[in-house]
Amino acid sequence: QVQLVESGGGLVQAGGSLRLSCAASGRTLSSYAMGWFRQAPGKEREFAAAISWSGGSTYYADSVKGRFTISRDNAKNTVYLQMNSLKPEDTAVYYCAADSVVTTGNEYDYWGQGTQVTVSS
Repeated sequence: QVQLVESGGGLVQAGGSLRLSCAASGRTLSSYAMGWFRQAPGKEREFAAAISWSGGSTYYADSVKGRFTISRDNAKNTVYLQMNSLKPEDTAVYYCAADSVVTTGNEYDYWGQGTQVTVSS
């Protein structure tokens, strides 16, 4: 079992930045691929970014490419999502997820509770 806890969300003005963190406990994170997903009010949860277990491969949704960066520190059992040039449409609850296989789909085995990101115009 892996427990995931997100942090770092908050309220930011358009054009600003936030860094989300996802801390894992229970098992070492180095065994898992990690993903960040988001869900805006009234919308389905969507893929934002993913990273392989080694950090050697990263994947991004077109909507965040060039603005968001996913990274990991396996020694700290933590994954990050650096979000720059934020837009009001980035407003959502952000979730991290872990799985044995990196994917852009929702088929992750473990999920955190989410952290709210609100971008004001």
